[in-house]
Amino acid sequence: MKLISRLGKYYYSASHLPEFLAPVLDFGLRLYLADVFIKSGLTKIQSWDSTLYLFSDVYNVPLLPPEVAASMAASAELGLPVLLVLGLFGRFAAAGLFILNIVAVISYADLSQAGLNQHLSWGILLGVLLILSRNTWSADTWLEKRLK
Repeated sequence: MKLISRLGKYYYSASHLPEFLAPVLDFGLRLYLADVFIKSGLTKIQSWDSTLYLFSDVYNVPLLPPEVAASMAASAELGLPVLLVLGLFGRFAAAGLFILNIVAVISYADLSQAGLNQHLSWGILLGVLLILSRNTWSADTWLEKRLK
């Protein structure tokens, strides 16, 4: 019986070892998603006339004029990923990109199944950051410690 008890303790101790990798995974997700959205934002501002055409004739963004929607999307895609990488207002950044991702899917009627799957993956990863992120390596953690 003693051997089983000892093995059980070793198992449960070892089963918690991957938790030490949580900050690495969290930071990796933040870097990956920031890269995706920054590239999209850079594409928008590199060819602003094309972006305005897409927002006026291809995307059906609800409630907003095309110029406003394009400006908001480009600003969000360039600004929120920076906050995400720094972990500064990280949950706010993840929530903003999550909403942007949903609006992109709703607005583009001709989205292929592969594109839909990609947006779904990004949405799940953003949801993980929004809900489960530990933010160990972040400006938010540093600030929280200073403000307590």
